[in-house]
Amino acid sequence: MIKSRYILLSIAACVIVTLGSCAGNTPTAETTSTPAVTQASAHSSHSRKAKININDAILSELDKFEAQLGVPALSNKIQASRPYSSPEDLVTKKVITQAQFEQIKDMVTVEEVVLTGEAKDVDYMTKLALMKGHLLVAQELLAQNQPKQAEPHIGHPVEEIYVDVEEQLNERKVKEFKTNLVNLTNLVKSNPQDAKIKDNFTNSMASVDSAIAALPTQERSKPEFVLKVINGLLDAANAEYGAAVAKGKITEPIEYQDSRGFVVYSHELYQGISGQMAQANPEAHKAIDKAFTELLKVWPAVIPPVQAVKTPEDVTKMVKIIEENTQKVLSQTNTKAQS
Repeated sequence: MIKSRYILLSIAACVIVTLGSCAGNTPTAETTSTPAVTQASAHSSHSRKAKININDAILSELDKFEAQLGVPALSNKIQASRPYSSPEDLVTKKVITQAQFEQIKDMVTVEEVVLTGEAKDVDYMTKLALMKGHLLVAQELLAQNQPKQAEPHIGHPVEEIYVDVEEQLNERKVKEFKTNLVNLTNLVKSNPQDAKIKDNFTNSMASVDSAIAALPTQERSKPEFVLKVINGLLDAANAEYGAAVAKGKITEPIEYQDSRGFVVYSHELYQGISGQMAQANPEAHKAIDKAFTELLKVWPAVIPPVQAVKTPEDVTKMVKIIEENTQKVLSQTNTKAQS
C-alpha cells in the first residue's frame, strides 16, 4: 500500500462481523443522500456491509475491487483518478468498464463517514493496530538484515495512517509521535546499520502502545470491543493477501508482508482475551482459536515463499469463520444486555 489513507476500517470492523446483517448495538454506518455524510455510532444498525468510499478508502479496502474483478493494479488506478463525485465516475473516468462496474456497484460509495461512540474508539484502535502490524513486520525484516524490505513497512504508519488518526490523537491528548516515526524511517533509509535504529524502533513501538493506552482499560479488555478490532485487521489482511497472490504464487511481497503483520497482531490481541472467551463463549473460542492456528500457517516466514501456502479463497474462509463466531458472541452479549 503506497501513499494511501487509512479511512473506514473501523466501519469494516464493525460491520464485517455480521456477514450481511447486524443486531443490537453493533456500530455501523447508515447511508444518506443529503448531505452526503454518514454517521456511525454504537447504537446504529444496518442490514448490509458498509460500502467502500472510493475517495478516501485505503488501498487494502480498494484491493477488494481488484480481487473481485481480477484487474491487476486496479487499486492504484482508482486512487490515481480521485476525486469522484459519484460511483459512476469510475466508468466515466475509464477506470473500469460499465460491465465491471455492474459487478461492484453495490460495494461503492462516495459518502463521508462521521464516527461517534464506540465506533469511533474501534476506528482509533484499528488504525493503531494497523501501525503495530506494519512495525512488527519491519522489525522481523530488520532482524534478518533486510532493511530495504523493511522500509515500506516503517514508512506506512507515518505516510498513510498517522494523518488519519492525528485528530483523534489530539482529542485524546496523546503526545505527538509522528517525529519518532519519521526519524526512524529516515534512519533506516540513510544508514540501515546504525546502532540507533534499535532504540528508535523501541521508542516508536512504545509510542503506539501509549496511544492505544489512551483508550479506557476496561474497553480495551472487553472481548466484544477487541473482536471488532480484530475483524477490521483481518478484513485488511484478507484484502492484502488477495492482492499478493496471483496464479498460486506470491507476486507482491509487500502485500504478503502487510497481511502477515495484521494477522500476527490480530492473534496477539486475541490471546489477550482468550481466557475470557474460553470461559464465557467456549464454542466460539474453540472455533476462533482453531481458525487462527490455521491462518498463521499461511505466512510461514516474513520473507514470502514463491508458492502461496493457501489460496486467497482459503484465507477468506478462515477469516469468515472468525467473523461468524464473533457475531455469535456479539449477539449473545446483546441478548444478555436486553434481558
